[in-house]
Amino acid sequence: MDGAAALDWTAVAAIAGLYLFLYLLGSRAARRAERAGFAGMALAGRSLPLGLGVLTMTATWVGGGYVNGTAEATYGGGLWQAQAPWGYALSLVLGGLWFAPTMRRRGFTTMLDPFEQRYGREAAALLYLPALTGELFWTAAILVALGATFEVIAGIPFAPAVVLSAGVAIAYTARSGLWAVAITDVVQMVLLFIGLWLAATVAVGEVGGVEAAWASYSANDVSGPPAAGSWLAWWDSALLLIFGGIPWHVYFQRVLATTGPAAARRLSIWAGALSLLVAVPALAIGVIGTAVDWNALGVSDPDAAMILPLVLRHLTPPFVALLGLGALAAAVMSSVDSSILSASSMAAWNVYRPLVRPAATSAELTRVVRRVIVIVGCGATLVALNVQSVYALWFLCSDLVYCILFPQLVCALYDRRAQRVGAFAGYAVSLVLRVGAGEPLLGIPALLPYGADAATGAVAFPFRTFGMLGGLITIAAVSRVLRSPSATGEADQSS
Repeated sequence: MDGAAALDWTAVAAIAGLYLFLYLLGSRAARRAERAGFAGMALAGRSLPLGLGVLTMTATWVGGGYVNGTAEATYGGGLWQAQAPWGYALSLVLGGLWFAPTMRRRGFTTMLDPFEQRYGREAAALLYLPALTGELFWTAAILVALGATFEVIAGIPFAPAVVLSAGVAIAYTARSGLWAVAITDVVQMVLLFIGLWLAATVAVGEVGGVEAAWASYSANDVSGPPAAGSWLAWWDSALLLIFGGIPWHVYFQRVLATTGPAAARRLSIWAGALSLLVAVPALAIGVIGTAVDWNALGVSDPDAAMILPLVLRHLTPPFVALLGLGALAAAVMSSVDSSILSASSMAAWNVYRPLVRPAATSAELTRVVRRVIVIVGCGATLVALNVQSVYALWFLCSDLVYCILFPQLVCALYDRRAQRVGAFAGYAVSLVLRVGAGEPLLGIPALLPYGADAATGAVAFPFRTFGMLGGLITIAAVSRVLRSPSATGEADQSS
């Protein structure tokens, strides 16, 4: 890899110490999780304190992909392209205003419960598929980012870094569930905040200060808004982040673990503000990268995706670079453990319980969660090690979460007439409209005339939002056309 470092045994020892500490800290929560059974494993007994909830929510959102991606977008395309910080912050705020209190008030266990209640258990199991793929490929993508960062800064080979990071997260999450995830997230959040702010402060001094960095950034012509023909695509991506960031169980797991609807609302809003604050140093590092003479440092044509680890390695002293590496490792771990627990909780509660063992006990469901944690974690690790286009897969899955799950969630919660056939029809329409746009990074051809650019395959038309709205309208329309008296009574009862 361009700019890869020789193996740094000090860094190896520091990361090993960090991982051992996180494992021991997470394992301490095992007894508390055991006492509450499945509710303790999946929802921390619905007694998650507000402060702890805000930190674990923020740590989950501000993962390695969030931090690395923000620096990459700022360096490669300018602040206008760095949509993730404010997009995900708005996602948390709007989720707190419109969805979190309703979900907590109704006492749901997972994000899929409204689907099961409104559309039936088979529909909920079907809707688990985009939720699972989203979590699986998101986990794999951030493991890839971590492995590449370890290689650049510390010279730790990619595969051992990925396997070790995933193994530690799987181990303490399987033992203690959400309590372990939340407690370790506090440490990870503190380390991330201190490490990134210190790294950005030191690095900006190496390029002549804030004014010099901003002048270089402006001179590189990356600070302007999108071209006129790109505004629709820009807004399409922005809406994907804002509304597509809501229908993830990794978010609702924390919402449903709070003590009540008011706490759920406050948790979301405060986490949105904090996640925006934590993104500032990543934005700064992207700007700083434009002021560096990389050729003079022996790095020719640096990859924008690696700008954050390259700045840490070349513009900060070893101690700060090591602290920054620990911060990135913490960011990744806080997202990996949350994602595998999220996918596993839904599998046990919304697939295994209703379709395989309706009479399953709390202890049995807890065992299922632990087994699925290992399966999902190992699956994500294998994807990270073997699939070159993990980010492309995650982008596609995120699109499907936005196009399919968001309209389904809106209708399940707020459309009293929505019913099963409409849900299936909306699912099919959203899937066709999104997949019909193709995916150049994965070699999926475009089947619908959205007007893709012949050279790049990029589509200016907002096909993601079009697919989401198409599904939303289809659910509402078909439900009203085919609504039967029996469906009416069932839906009203569930409301």
